[in-house]
Amino acid sequence: MSQSGRKKRVVFFTWGSFGDLHPHMALALELQARGHRPLIATSPLYREKVEAAGIAFRPVRPDLPPPDGEASAELIRRVSHGRGGPGYLFRELIVPHLRETYADALAAVSEDGGADLLVSHQLPLTSPLIAEKTGVKWVSSVLFPIAFASAYDPPTPPQLPALRRLTATHPFVARTLMGLGKWTTKSWVEPVQRLRKELGLPRSRNPIFEGQHSPTLVLALFSKLLAQMQPDFPPNTIITGFPFYDRKDERPPPPELLRFLDEGEPPVLFTLGSSLVWAAKDFYRVSVEAAQKLGRRALLLTGDKRNLPQTDLPDGIAAFDYAPHSLVMPRACVNVHQGGVGTTGQALRAGRPMLVVPHGQDQPDNARRCVRIGVGRALSPARYTVRRVVGELSELLHNPAYREQAAEVGQRVREENGTKTACDAIERVLRV
Repeated sequence: MSQSGRKKRVVFFTWGSFGDLHPHMALALELQARGHRPLIATSPLYREKVEAAGIAFRPVRPDLPPPDGEASAELIRRVSHGRGGPGYLFRELIVPHLRETYADALAAVSEDGGADLLVSHQLPLTSPLIAEKTGVKWVSSVLFPIAFASAYDPPTPPQLPALRRLTATHPFVARTLMGLGKWTTKSWVEPVQRLRKELGLPRSRNPIFEGQHSPTLVLALFSKLLAQMQPDFPPNTIITGFPFYDRKDERPPPPELLRFLDEGEPPVLFTLGSSLVWAAKDFYRVSVEAAQKLGRRALLLTGDKRNLPQTDLPDGIAAFDYAPHSLVMPRACVNVHQGGVGTTGQALRAGRPMLVVPHGQDQPDNARRCVRIGVGRALSPARYTVRRVVGELSELLHNPAYREQAAEVGQRVREENGTKTACDAIERVLRV
């Protein structure tokens, strides 16, 4: 608790998928255990989930559609599109709702005597406006390395992953091409600048790039194994390690799942995280056929029964809508996943080799970093065929270098304790 003995009111402002929500839930629960009063302000879709964990909640528009509907599937398909996803995310999902988002988040910060601290995710573009208008202390968070757009550690652009080979040749080349990206996105966020003017605030730097970062503290909520501090990171950045939360303790796992894990050799785990399961296409059918050709047991986390193959599952292959990654990933022989940062963090912590099948947004960059540190391989969705999956999994299963490196990385990720490191940093800001 703070030195003054008063419980501090901390508002976490986030938006997106479970991968965006869970790290902030982990921090909120830790601060609550330390005697503070956290509140999560996010899409109304997550009210039940957040309140069930014992965390105060306030809704912030825009709402997300229910995950099991066609509208959600179409949204996920468009957001995850390699070339068009970033533009769709900002121009059609976030920017058109700026005023509603600002009003809802401002209410969450202002109510109940006012917040002592605002901790914001990178997607809600109105966080800097709220901090400047109200004077509330502000800490920003970054969930994945690509958000820093460093010229010294160039990201893999989802629009054109091969471009990274060019940007990696020299920081000058990277700065030039990323300058083009900033120029391109300037028109996307011009409504943010107009809202700032209406509020009596000066123009800011690009809200998608430098403008998203707090001048007080930037929490990089990922492992140092994925990215190290670079000269062009905000100097007040702390790379904390992953804060983990995945509902493991909310409900007991199905007995059938535990039986399956206990009754044979470790399976290959196939998952698409919490979002892409609604746009899975042939992923699970191909996965089943590849496991059969390898003669391996397999565990499918399908998110929805509609993702199951039309025929009965073969012996040695089981499917469940959901299981906590922290429970099943350490018990797999290989983890196959989409490369979202939340799933990637869990897979790294599990200490098992991985095959990453990245779609869009941060996923191609996360996949490249996992390959770089030697814990796995990557395969694009367009190349996710039975023959190629069999080849990739065979290499991961039979080359001991992957198994040994994944085990070492898993131990190091578990030792980082990102939740504690981040909350220690937050409390230091609260004490000032």
